[in-house]
Amino acid sequence: MHDHAIVLFAHGSRDPLWRAPMEAVAARIGQAHPGRPVACAYLELCQPTLPDAVAQLVAQGARHVTVVPMFLGTGKHAREDLPVLVEQLRASHPGVRFGVQAAIGEDPRMTALMAEIACESPSG
Repeated sequence: MHDHAIVLFAHGSRDPLWRAPMEAVAARIGQAHPGRPVACAYLELCQPTLPDAVAQLVAQGARHVTVVPMFLGTGKHAREDLPVLVEQLRASHPGVRFGVQAAIGEDPRMTALMAEIACESPSG
């Protein structure tokens, strides 16, 4: 098992269909990087929480965890809530290194892809 894990962190929703794109991203990571642990985690409204997902990954041997905020921008959740959660994780898992990426929607590759998709003609 790879000791560097990825957590895809999103807001969450009561609608179970909302999770499908997140789980699809996790599945693509698993296909592209066999052996790299990846988990989805949610701030609220569904499970697992970020602490629960990290605890599971650490129990499986993860020693470095990168949290990827799956938000279009750096709003309150990414700017205020996530740093508090990560500090709590560092306190709970002192032997684990934590990294936090910028909000996924702020990556120029993502904004370019969203612009490309937006310019496509609708089907139907």
